[in-house]
Amino acid sequence: MAIVETNFKVDEIHAIVTAPSFAMVKAVQNINNCPPPSRIFQGRQAILKKMHLFFNTDSGEQHIYVLHGLGGAGKTQIALKFIEQSSFFDIFLVDTSKVETIETGLKSIAVSKSAGDSAQDALRWLQSNHNKWLVFFDNADDPKINLNDFLPKCNHGNIIITSRNPELRKYGAYTSVSDMEEADATTLLLRGATKEHSEENLNLATEIVKELYYLPLAIVQAGAFISKSEDLEGYLVLYHSNRAKLLSEKAAQSHDDYAQTVFTTWQISFDQLSDLAATLLQLCSFLHYTGISEEMFSTASNYDFPSWLPPREELQEPLEFLSHFVEPTGEWNSLKFLDVTNEIKAYSLISFDAKTKLFSIHPLVHAWSRSTLLDETPLQSWMSSILGMCITEIPENEIKLASVRLISRVVLLKFVNPDGVADFRWAFWEIYYHTGKFKDAQAIAEQILEKSKFLLGDDHAHTLSAMGILATAYYKLGEFQKAMELGVLVLEKHTELLGEDHPDTLLAMNNLASMYYDLHEFQKAQELQVPVLEKRRKLLGVDHPDTLRAMANLAFTHYTLGDLNKALGLGVEVLQKRRQLLGDKHPHTIHAMENLVKTYQKLGKQGEMEELKQLIKDTKKSL
Repeated sequence: MAIVETNFKVDEIHAIVTAPSFAMVKAVQNINNCPPPSRIFQGRQAILKKMHLFFNTDSGEQHIYVLHGLGGAGKTQIALKFIEQSSFFDIFLVDTSKVETIETGLKSIAVSKSAGDSAQDALRWLQSNHNKWLVFFDNADDPKINLNDFLPKCNHGNIIITSRNPELRKYGAYTSVSDMEEADATTLLLRGATKEHSEENLNLATEIVKELYYLPLAIVQAGAFISKSEDLEGYLVLYHSNRAKLLSEKAAQSHDDYAQTVFTTWQISFDQLSDLAATLLQLCSFLHYTGISEEMFSTASNYDFPSWLPPREELQEPLEFLSHFVEPTGEWNSLKFLDVTNEIKAYSLISFDAKTKLFSIHPLVHAWSRSTLLDETPLQSWMSSILGMCITEIPENEIKLASVRLISRVVLLKFVNPDGVADFRWAFWEIYYHTGKFKDAQAIAEQILEKSKFLLGDDHAHTLSAMGILATAYYKLGEFQKAMELGVLVLEKHTELLGEDHPDTLLAMNNLASMYYDLHEFQKAQELQVPVLEKRRKLLGVDHPDTLRAMANLAFTHYTLGDLNKALGLGVEVLQKRRQLLGDKHPHTIHAMENLVKTYQKLGKQGEMEELKQLIKDTKKSL
């Protein structure tokens, strides 16, 4: 904001008045072109209270306070409100958006104080003057500017800095300016919309500010639009279908001097990003706006191109993007990723939680960043591929927990452009299945099966696998007849094409046995479980996890059918192996103990049962 010269001479004022009276403060504010806050300024009392406490504390050193946050969060307005409520002797406003405007602002201070005509003259005057002065460095957003070069080097004076760059917190006390409290936000909207505070209007306003995520500039723009249209009730309908237009439109009548709209103020920051940083931000707009992790990208970079998923030639663009963060050795370079995310963070377009190690994007920025794309399809496809590659590389024993973290990303990508995620539907099915979204898992399995039949034929191994996951989805949805028919067909096909000893045949047999058991057809389940265990013992060995699972399943079926001695023999063997291989504290070992307790109880082996129960109790207590 440029300094406007006036006809007043500061030296003459100093000659007349020796103490900073209220009238004097207002006159000096006039001279240095520090405008008042918006006429509809609302709330922010906690921040203002903190600022007053800070500046009124005599610390014996220079007071510097930094207000940082997203563009449109209201940083400048808070600073102006604080200045309006304060009584500094000299107040100077410096537009800090560029080096040139900073130097111009400082030169104006020097000239106004008859101290010279350069920025250095202004700094020398501030350093030598012990009156209660305040310099307001507004819009210090450019991370390439070293603001320290323009701060007076002294132990007195007061400075307020507003910035989108959180790195400036290092200069002093700070507050991260974010969204408004709901009550203040609704009041701000109604004031801007020139609507009375009736119960009906408050309810409507509450719904609107929720949609705007309590961002002050967005609320001010909405209020201006409603004031013009006079239709508070109809605003949300228009907003849902015209969000980009409404958040990009500057009202003809405004309550302050802020020239930018919500979307244009972020566009200014976006235009400063490198191509790589801009691309990363746009890619993240196809994920959920919270819980974005570096790990997702680093895991994807380890993709080893399994035969049933897209080959290298189909993934050139996402692989090229990931290559910027990968060393020639193939190792992920976290420092390179940090450099790029820090670049985005410098404009508050993304934030980072040091405790969770996760990134997040303000929901409106998240929506806006998608609007920067002329064509969403390419980057949406990149992000789908990166997510699919990531899922593929997650170890089997970690996929259930990982699914909970990844489900929101899969859902968003699936519904943005279903065709864009076709190649990785195998991976996405697994996420839906492990998070209990069986209807979606069924829909994806049907698509996989249809595509596999068309491209590979009815008898291909991939087609049979697709039948298997579809049968599982049917079963989870309670469509037991469909699940059983498909399960029987899958087993017949595997036996015919791959043979009785093939791992996929044994898996199909085991899955069908589980269905029989859950449907209380225990004899049919046992008839399948016996050969599964025999073949896994022979092919995989007695210590293999799949063999132990087959042993545990058969033991429980024997128990259910009343074959208690058979159940006991297998149960004891399972427990011994799991204690040996996994230790007493592993969940699978404890589960084996609990099953064996039931068998001991049925057989009336009271001593063995009590001994094992005590072991379970002691083990759980030590966890």
